[in-house]
Amino acid sequence: MAPGLLDLAHWSTWAVCAVIKLPQLAAVLAAGSARGISVGSLLLELAGFLVFLRYQIYYGYPLQTYLEYPIIIAQDVVLLLFILHFSGNMKRALFYAVTFGGAWYMLTLQKWIIDLAMQGSLQL
Repeated sequence: MAPGLLDLAHWSTWAVCAVIKLPQLAAVLAAGSARGISVGSLLLELAGFLVFLRYQIYYGYPLQTYLEYPIIIAQDVVLLLFILHFSGNMKRALFYAVTFGGAWYMLTLQKWIIDLAMQGSLQL
């Protein structure tokens, strides 16, 4: 019974993560506006997910323990692109991509950097 229940929990988590942002994405797309969505909070959420994902990869945790995060990150990136598009700030997309890409690389330059980043993201 326990392995079946564990499988159910695993797959239901994946299913929820796969669609967690879809209602928000659909609402923004249907309205043709990102009014009411905070770019700052979305960037903070995205940064936290990226730090967590990088930490898990750096320390070699099993893929099954964090595989839902790339799915959520992809949805956040699409939502960010919609927000930038509808607000007329698509030029900022390159800035955000370079910033997050550079941070992704710099997090693992030294072990203490990734540990400090993870500790900071947990305190938020």
